[in-house]
This record gives sequence, structure tokens and C-alpha cells, in this order.
Amino acid sequence: MTDVVSKLNPGQRIFVAGSVNEPTALLDELKVSTLPDNLHFIQFPLGGYNQTDFTALSPSSQHTTFFMTRHLLGADPERLHFLPMQMRAVYDYLCERVDVVLVQVARDVAGRLRLGPNVDFLGAALASSAVVIAELNTSFTAPAGCPLIAEENIDLLIESERQLFELPEPAIDAAATRIGKHVASLIQDGDCLQTGIGAIPAAILQQLGDKNDLGMHGGLIDDGGMALIRQGVLTGANKPLDRGVHVTGMALGSHALIDWLADKPEVLFRSANYTHEVAVIRQLPGFVSVNSAVEVDLHGQVNAEVTGGRQISGTGGSVDFMRGARASKGGRSIVAMNATARNGEVSRIVARVEMVTALRTDVDIVVTEHGIAHLKDLPSRERARALIDIAAPQFRSRLEIEQRS
Repeated sequence: MTDVVSKLNPGQRIFVAGSVNEPTALLDELKVSTLPDNLHFIQFPLGGYNQTDFTALSPSSQHTTFFMTRHLLGADPERLHFLPMQMRAVYDYLCERVDVVLVQVARDVAGRLRLGPNVDFLGAALASSAVVIAELNTSFTAPAGCPLIAEENIDLLIESERQLFELPEPAIDAAATRIGKHVASLIQDGDCLQTGIGAIPAAILQQLGDKNDLGMHGGLIDDGGMALIRQGVLTGANKPLDRGVHVTGMALGSHALIDWLADKPEVLFRSANYTHEVAVIRQLPGFVSVNSAVEVDLHGQVNAEVTGGRQISGTGGSVDFMRGARASKGGRSIVAMNATARNGEVSRIVARVEMVTALRTDVDIVVTEHGIAHLKDLPSRERARALIDIAAPQFRSRLEIEQRS
């Protein structure tokens, strides 16, 4: 029996930290061990980072996920449970449903143990759990803004020296660049931003070099955010809450980003009950939420998770931020996406979305490479017209017919 398995008992619910904070050395032990019966693993995975199908660990293990990835497509459908839940609600869900936490920690420049560089649900999971098993990764220095954890609160600490997964630099094409310019035109000096990952968010951040005193409050910081802080564009100087501080839940990017964060306490890592909480975000005037979508329909409804009848991601945190932007004085909820998919064969502006992730009342602005649709305060017919105008030209006539039918 390995050290990790010795701490587990049948029927326990085990939270496994996700994205770059996944304790893969601990999972490697579980994969070669005989596990107790009926363990129930819980994880919010991120595609590209987290590749474990927990139903494959034993014939009785179960797996609850809040996000589908391609690595879960082969999981046992009877023991894989997809739970559609926004990130703020996931935090509350975990407050009462965890027996064991598997997490990664690292030492900071002073040698103290810190969580991270992803803390989105750890506050809830650690408060709920009776057992904490941690992988101490000595390959990097913990970000200075990540929460401390006392060594006496860890039941088992296993050391590793594995390189963190690096998020590949996105390829920004001409369409993403045009979208980035459109979105940048909507950003005003002093606004507070939330963006995601991928080519379009990277293109947006690249276009903000001429802005002043922007703030950051969101789920992640990447290399683009680091660049804007270095340039003096992201200062947080106008934020009435967390002034001069950049609030994030996780760091996703290069090793250079993690190295830079080691002595940047002003980049503050907070759990989802703070980063995604509407009552917090509404205190940030000019909060601009920028999220992506699989498709948007002529009502302004957003599908961000299903295509061809298949769950490809999850509800995530976009709706939390959209509603926070709506509550913020002068805030704006933006959906930015390519107008087409499959090399231009499919329109992403559609008559009806396949699944509603965000309501038509959650979205203020939709942006494609073909323009900007300002939906807020528009009646239904005018909303449809504005969306057709930013669809790819080859699909507009068909959308007009579908609108009338």
C-alpha cells in the first residue's frame, strides 16, 4: 500500500485540485495502486492540463466533473457524472461534500508553504475535508500572492520535482486580431477587466497598450496580463476595491509567468467565492467581462458548452462574470467569438442555440471579426438585426429567412 492510499477509506469523496495545480505525482501513485472501494473523485478540469479519467482507477470509482474534456470521452458513462454548475456555485457545493483533498503546494521565496498557482475552490475544499494530502513541488517558487498553508494542517506531504505544464502561446490569426481591435475599442481608461484564455483573449490584451490605469479582477492571469502590468497599463489605480491589486484565481501560461509571480504580492490569488461573486464585482465600476461562445442565437442567447449534441466543456464562470458586469456601474458584458467554425462552413450566429448557457438578458455586446452588435436595450427584432449584421456575409440571407419563419 502506498503512502497516499493509506490515508484513504472506502466511500470517501476526494477533491482533486485542477488546472496547473493538479497534484500529478499523487495521481501517479493512485494509478498504480489498489484503491479502496467506491471512492468518489471530484475535479474541475481544464482541457490540455488535466487528463485523468478517475473512473479508470478502479472498477468502483466514480468521477464528478464540472467541465468536460476530450480525455473524459472514454470514461464509463455510468460512473462519470457531469454536473452543470457555475463556478461561484461550485465553491458552495464543495463546502460540505469533501472528505479528502489532493493538492499541490510550493515554497515561496521565504520558504513558507503556499497553495497554488490555482486556488479557485481550495478554500471550500480545505474547510470541508478531514484529510489533506499535498504534493510539494520543488520545481518552482510559489507566487507571493497565493494563500499560505500551515504544514501542520497537511496530513501527508510528498515531495516531487516536476515541471509545471506550460500553456502554449496561442496562434493569433487575422480574424482574432480584428476581434481584438473591436473589443479594445470598447475598453475605456480605468475599466476593470476579466478575460479568458485562447487566441481571442490574447489578441484583445495585445490591443490595450494605449489604455491607462486598467484594473484586473477575474479567474486567471496569463502572459498577456503580465505584459500589461509590466507596461504600466494594468495598475488597478481606479479600483475602489482592491486598489492597486490584481485579483485572480489562477495563473495559466509560461514558466516565465510563474517565475515573475514569485515576488509579486500585488497579484492576489483568491477563491471563486471572491473572484466570481456578484456582490464583490458590483463594487468595481466599469467592470468589463469578456467571454467566448460556441454560438449565439438571434435572441442573444449564448451556448458555450455543447456542439452536435455533445458536451464539450461546461458552464464555467462566464455567467458569474456576465451578471457581475451587469451589476457594475458602467459595466459591460461582452461575448467575443469568430463568426464561423469548421473553416467557414458553419455560422456561429444561429437562429436558435443548441444549449442555453447564458440568457439573452446576460449579454450586452457581441463581437465577431465582422463588427460589434450592441444588444443592451434593443428590442427583439433590432437585436436579431444587429446580430445578423455581424454574422459572416455568406450566412446573413439564410439567417434573415430563419428570423422570419
